[in-house]
Amino acid sequence: MPDPVSPAGRQGPDALLGPLREAIREAAALAMPFFNAGDQTSARVWSKAGGSPVTEADVAVDTFLKIRLSEIDPSAAWLSEETSDDPVRLNSDRVWIVDPIDGTRAFLSGHPDWSIAVALLERGQPLLGFVHAPALGIFYEAASGRGATRNGAGIAVSPRTALPGAGITGPKPMADRFVRGAGQDDFTRIPRVPSLALRVARVAEGAIDIGLVSRDSRDWDLAAADLILREAGGTVCTLDGAPAVYNRPEPKHGELIAVPNALKAATLTALAAG
Repeated sequence: MPDPVSPAGRQGPDALLGPLREAIREAAALAMPFFNAGDQTSARVWSKAGGSPVTEADVAVDTFLKIRLSEIDPSAAWLSEETSDDPVRLNSDRVWIVDPIDGTRAFLSGHPDWSIAVALLERGQPLLGFVHAPALGIFYEAASGRGATRNGAGIAVSPRTALPGAGITGPKPMADRFVRGAGQDDFTRIPRVPSLALRVARVAEGAIDIGLVSRDSRDWDLAAADLILREAGGTVCTLDGAPAVYNRPEPKHGELIAVPNALKAATLTALAAG
């Protein structure tokens, strides 16, 4: 019988999870030989338009995942940081959203906080989300309506219900604005996590209470981790409180927060006041 969340004849989450895990681990195995912990990467590096770096590891992972994920669900369109955008995705019921290496600068410098992020959207909403940090041996995963896990164990956001004492991370100007608006400085400032997908996933597991996101993040930075956070009891939302929206013609976002649901209102109020 077809999975109830999927159109008849299309594979549901249960059938996709195993092949996806395997594909992402294989992709990680392509990247890891180029990663040198505490030292510069051995990969060839060049600059994209706009000046952001890209490595041969990014391209290898992107190429591999495009082939493998298209085999896993041939009906799904494709949106990736390292592939030219194809507007066919805008009229597709399902879309793969992929960041082959989120946190490329961390990867370049030997910092372990980089990840491979893969989401499958269905009718505009994340259906599956994976964030794998190969250098740390950590694999976050979520399926819509089925909870979130880290290395197979269930995770949940911090139980904190008030701002004082919260651990916050994100761009300094936004964090300073938040602290001013909160009217007090009883916060733990956590160093900014280079991979945005990992920053959001750490909110999902309760290691960070409040994750701040500067403008100009892209769908591939967020979609997978967004689902993981939703399933763990939190949200990624705009400063108006609206959920992040994916697969628009321009897959770019303004300022966002990633927080437990219980801290959403207070965090938004603080940012507005700052």
